[in-house]
Amino acid sequence: SSAGLPEGHIDAGKQLAETKGKATGQACVDCHGAEGNAPIDPTYPKLGGQYHDYIAHSLQLYRDGDRSGSPTTDLMGSQAKDLTAPQIADLAAYFGSRATTLHALANSVSRISTRRSAAARSERATASW
Repeated sequence: SSAGLPEGHIDAGKQLAETKGKATGQACVDCHGAEGNAPIDPTYPKLGGQYHDYIAHSLQLYRDGDRSGSPTTDLMGSQAKDLTAPQIADLAAYFGSRATTLHALANSVSRISTRRSAAARSERATASW
């Protein structure tokens, strides 16, 4: 879990996200795109707007070798292996603060589901008259 991490700093996270890692020669934004919202591969997640605790927990798992076994997870393990707790907190704060469509999409789906449920209840009530 990301509990126990220090408070992250958005500006430090932005700088770190744009810095090439020693192990891979890549920066976070090289694969996940500007502000984490334009991955170069459809299998790579959008990081912008993700919950900061999810990002922090994922980075900890990659760093500690607890998420591995595929080319992508192994690449992330190499990228994250030298991250400190403050750096993880900074990256999580940065990507979590970025604008995204992730939450808007989830809210739209929720609203559509609520409207459909209300319409179905209304139809059942009308049918019973």
